[in-house]
Amino acid sequence: MRKTPFRAFVAAAVGACVASLCAATAAPAAAQDASEAHFVVLGPQHGSLKKTEASIRAAGGEVLQSWPQINVVIATSTSADFAATVRRKPGVAAAGASRNLVELGLPAARAAGAAQKQEMLEQAEPAAEQTAAMAKSPGAVTPEPLEANQWSLRQIKADQANAISGGSRDVLVGVLDSGIDAAHPDLAPNLDPSKSVGCTNEGVPDTSQAAWVPTTSTHGTHVAGIIAAPRNGIGVAGVAPNVRLASVKVVDDDGFIYPEYAICGFIWAAEHRMDLTNNSYFIDPYFLWCRTDVDQAAVIQAVKRAVDYSARRDVVNVAAMGNSNWDLSHPITDTGSPNNNGNPITRTVGNECMDLPDELPGVVSVSSVGPEGRKAYYSNYGIIETDVTAPGGDRMVAAPTPDANGRVLSTVVGGGYGYLQGTSMASPAAAGVLALIRSRHPGWSANRVAASLEAKADRIPCPPGGTYDPPAPVPSPATCQGGRSGKGFYGAGLVDALDAVTR
Repeated sequence: MRKTPFRAFVAAAVGACVASLCAATAAPAAAQDASEAHFVVLGPQHGSLKKTEASIRAAGGEVLQSWPQINVVIATSTSADFAATVRRKPGVAAAGASRNLVELGLPAARAAGAAQKQEMLEQAEPAAEQTAAMAKSPGAVTPEPLEANQWSLRQIKADQANAISGGSRDVLVGVLDSGIDAAHPDLAPNLDPSKSVGCTNEGVPDTSQAAWVPTTSTHGTHVAGIIAAPRNGIGVAGVAPNVRLASVKVVDDDGFIYPEYAICGFIWAAEHRMDLTNNSYFIDPYFLWCRTDVDQAAVIQAVKRAVDYSARRDVVNVAAMGNSNWDLSHPITDTGSPNNNGNPITRTVGNECMDLPDELPGVVSVSSVGPEGRKAYYSNYGIIETDVTAPGGDRMVAAPTPDANGRVLSTVVGGGYGYLQGTSMASPAAAGVLALIRSRHPGWSANRVAASLEAKADRIPCPPGGTYDPPAPVPSPATCQGGRSGKGFYGAGLVDALDAVTR
């Protein structure tokens, strides 16, 4: 599962686009028919989508959303053979089911898949003490009432950086996640509703507030606070407390992020001139998507086209590496895919398979460390895949703070504050540092900003012996490659907010 490092990725020029979305956008669809499956259909790299759309209809499909920017169409069909049929039609370069045809299965199987997904999220990133954190009084007077418990800010020197710069209001960060609580007093000042969108209605953009606020998850609100909770004397502080946020909802009510949702999010960010996006998720229903499977290969190419398009529009895309303690540079036994039908299979995968969007070329991949600055027990890693590391929390380690909680404190839905851990928390910390760099150097390209993040990072060597043995009950040790550079676990190193605003 080789990943092209971001510094080696060169963005190509692209023509200007005058429409707000530059898309032949279908009207928002009604609730999907449970007997219809979803597909991505790729047209030719260049030219019109007319033949592609006609072929979809001729094969018995319905066009839901066309993206002429990348020549990808989202379609539905009641036929399980639709992808195989449409691949033989004119104007079709590739096609594949985006949800492993689970929609054509029994309702009980779909319900079991949703329950499994929720269980995985809860195990990977448990939330607790949400009200307790709000009630506790820190041990010393700080700029924000709960900042004494934000060990993660101090670890990357964001508190020192904010004394110099909190970032620019001109910088806009797209939070591709489960939605941002628009009423939270520690987020509302920095949230830009005019740039926010919901993408979970079959990948069709919906700008109504109901479409982009949280409905079943606090995850996106927590991520948003890590990036840019303002210094307003209310609760916590973000790494870049002056920049603006856009809620780009790509997580549906069952907790799934299907390819059509992510594609919508990346294109929306590009068309609305966002400076960077944070992507604290993997695209469902596969932990790892394999090029050797014709359906999965089509999805990989469709998402890659969307990410490439956003990069050409000068968007820096940041992504979490995942919470399975996997070495992404070596073969992996995946026991959780597909995760939406209640019946995953066990498979051993290698370089032919990849995590989306984390392992796509041009995406800044972020691993996680705990309060002691070492790899968190759950964090994925890889000598090729890891670009940088950032504080994501580790419940196995007590933080040197008044509350002694090793997870990351941030905003949660309902106006409160809570703790989560995961590479989902590390990625927005890195995104906050990138926002500070973009604020200080508004003329820099996305490539240069990302390269600067790596250049300014603080190197962390591999642990003695190169192996991290996590405490019980985590069963598997992790092996770090790179010796004194520690690249396997940490990439270029721990992101540094102070250097971002001074060097």
